[in-house]
Amino acid sequence: QVELVESGGGSVQTGGSLRLSCIASTNVSKLCMGWYRQVPGKEREEVAIFPVSGTTVYDDSVKGRFTISRDFAKDSLYLQMNDLKPEDTAMYYCAADSARYFTLYWGGIKRLPRNWGQGTQVTVSS
Repeated sequence: QVELVESGGGSVQTGGSLRLSCIASTNVSKLCMGWYRQVPGKEREEVAIFPVSGTTVYDDSVKGRFTISRDFAKDSLYLQMNDLKPEDTAMYYCAADSARYFTLYWGGIKRLPRNWGQGTQVTVSS
């Protein structure tokens, strides 16, 4: 079991920026990590994935605006979000697990990682 703690959410206007952080309680250097988001009534969706290989993957909706990064020494994951839009409003979650649980990266049947943080809210107003 991996405990993940997110921070950095908040409220910004359209075009603003936020940087999310996620810190793991244990060594996650051999695990894939990623950011997801969810709005009420909808499924949790993948935003950006950072596997052990370092080959990052982004959902098309955030390409060119969001940047995922990772500090293996600190067991941390980050998401720099620029040019935010109202449709980016959601609860953002950090996740960690074997790579095959990250469908955006691994492909195949849809799966969800088994280790999650509590989430951090991002609200973008127009």
